[in-house]
Amino acid sequence: MDTASPTRHESGAPLSGTPRSTLGRHRERARTDRAELYAVLDEGLVCHLGVLLDGAPVVLPTCYGRLADTLYLHGSTGASSMRAGPGQPVCVTVTLLDGLVYARSVFAHSANYRCAVVHGVPRPVIDEAGKLRALRAIVEHTTPGSWDHARRPDRRELAATAVLALDLAEASVKVRGGPPGDADADLGTGSAWAGVLPVRTVLGTPEPCSLLPAATVVPAHVAGRDTATPVSGLG
Repeated sequence: MDTASPTRHESGAPLSGTPRSTLGRHRERARTDRAELYAVLDEGLVCHLGVLLDGAPVVLPTCYGRLADTLYLHGSTGASSMRAGPGQPVCVTVTLLDGLVYARSVFAHSANYRCAVVHGVPRPVIDEAGKLRALRAIVEHTTPGSWDHARRPDRRELAATAVLALDLAEASVKVRGGPPGDADADLGTGSAWAGVLPVRTVLGTPEPCSLLPAATVVPAHVAGRDTATPVSGLG
């Protein structure tokens, strides 16, 4: 059953540091405010789920949704990643790429990004109400307005869908921003250009399915998503 615990953390509360959620390098890039974790998760659209399958690591991209302090993932009941997850530790990452950093030296080239890493043991969501709540969170996160517009899952489809719930108790956030960090010896020498090339993902013009009746109007929840506003830093 979906035994998701009530929200224990409020936005603005600090992240709970553990040995594996504490940064080893560039600790100055760590963010400890839980609100920054929520911000990265809420802006991203795709996460990468890392699991162990037959003793080997596998990292898979998937859409997700968040409700309070729980992250929800879904997939086919036949997917090995879904079967391996429950009861086993997993790692989920969401990365927003904000820019490519050009430096005076190749060694100092970098990227501006915001990255959230979540560790934990997911639990399966089995009951129908819990599954529907989780799937609604995923659908409304990626395609807001669709849950009340399109047909909802029937029982056969629910039975074929596996849902995992991952608590956000153990997580870290790392952020890199700003100009290149060239060594003093490289400043003022050479002719290499240095700076940041911003990276953004924007929504385009809706492209209707060719099987729709010609007079079908693009609904407001699709047409109303601002095509000029960056969705996330994922390129």
